[in-house]
This record gives sequence, C-alpha cells and structure tokens, in this order.
Amino acid sequence: MDWWNETWQSVTTPLPVPDTAVVVVTAAVVLLALVVPQLWHLTRHALTIVHEAGHAAVAVLVGRRLSGIRVHSDTSGLTVSVGKPRGPGMVATAAAGYPAPALLGLGAAWLLSQGYAVALLWLLVVVVALVLVQIRNWYGLWSVLVSAAVLVGVTVWGSAAVQSTFAYLVTWFFLLGAPRAVLEMQSGRRRVRRRGGSDVSDAGMLGRLTHLPGLFWVGVLLLVCLACLAFGGAWLIGLQLA
Repeated sequence: MDWWNETWQSVTTPLPVPDTAVVVVTAAVVLLALVVPQLWHLTRHALTIVHEAGHAAVAVLVGRRLSGIRVHSDTSGLTVSVGKPRGPGMVATAAAGYPAPALLGLGAAWLLSQGYAVALLWLLVVVVALVLVQIRNWYGLWSVLVSAAVLVGVTVWGSAAVQSTFAYLVTWFFLLGAPRAVLEMQSGRRRVRRRGGSDVSDAGMLGRLTHLPGLFWVGVLLLVCLACLAFGGAWLIGLQLA
C-alpha cells in the first residue's frame, strides 16, 4: 500500500520544467540518432513497437479480432487482425500505424508541458505491457522486454532529473522519428517499384483499399506527423499557441 501511495503521488505530482538547455540538448541527441544509420536502426525498434500498437489499438476499436504482433530484426513489424477485408474499419486500421508515434509524442509533449514526466513514463510502461501480451515472435519478445526493462528502470529507480530527461528524449524521438519513418517508407516504395515488386507498405495497402494513389496516403501520413511535430515541439519549448 505504501508503494502504491508513493507511486500515485509521483504520478500526480508535477516535476519542475527543465531548463531550455535540457530541452534543446535532448532534441539534438534525438536528431543525431535519426541521422546516424547504426543508431537509427537500433532506436527505430521503439518506433516500430508503437507503430504496431497503433494498428492493434485501432483494430480492436473498430471491432476486429487481434491475432498478434510481430517485430522483426530489420525494424519492420506486422500486426494481424481478423475481420472484414475492406471497409472503413480496415482503412482506419491500416492508416493507424505511422501516425501512432506522432500522436503519442503529441500527447507526451502536452503532459511534459504540464510537468507530468512520471505520468508519461508510466503510460509508456502500460503501452509496452499491452504490446507484450500480443507479441508472437521471439525477436519481438526480446525487443519489447528490453524496452520494458529500460522504461521500468528509469521510472521506478531514476531520479527526478533522470526521469524528466528521459521523458524528453522519448517524446522528441516519437515526434521527430515519425516523419522520418514515413519518408523511409516512401523510399522503400520507390525501390520496390524499380524492382517490379509488389508494394506491401501501409500506403500501398491504403491505396488498394481506397483506390487512391499510394503517394496520396504518404502525403496524408506525413502531414499528420509534421503537424504533431509542430504542435508538440511548440509545447516542449514552451511556446503558447493561440
């Protein structure tokens, strides 16, 4: 009971907003991770986990039956759900993946602007735990367990400064990494077309479901991610939006 009371108090008690230097440095660190191939390949697994969680969450919300989630060593993922092969529910499910990290980053930025870094970390622990029970491959299990271990370690044992800094790193990563992933998808689509292969990307699936060009859906997904980055970034650096 004492542990629960202490945890609840830490979740509901705002932490001091860090110095501007911390916000800027964490953004710079994330940008470095996005442009260095080895770092991007390593950290992108976190984006994939949230991406697949987005597919899974929307699938359940529209009444589809979730069969499982896979995360692969090449940072790709797969969420399998059972239901109608076409229609608005399937479109929403297919469209949910790439905006999921951006929208989570937007919500995280708002929480941080209010000082609720610990609440954000516990929210991320819950998200990872929900994904964990749906993982259906060994590599995915390893990836999610490592992510969970890092999150729990920082959330339970980290100092207030460590928790706040880590929360800013994760939030910037979701906000900046989401549009990077959309652009990466489009690059992959171009490579597939040059080779004469079949486009199995989310944009390609949305194109087949809606009879709209896949490039249209790339643009829509990118605009959503960029809008989240603009608003979330403004919250993180303390701008007051009208």
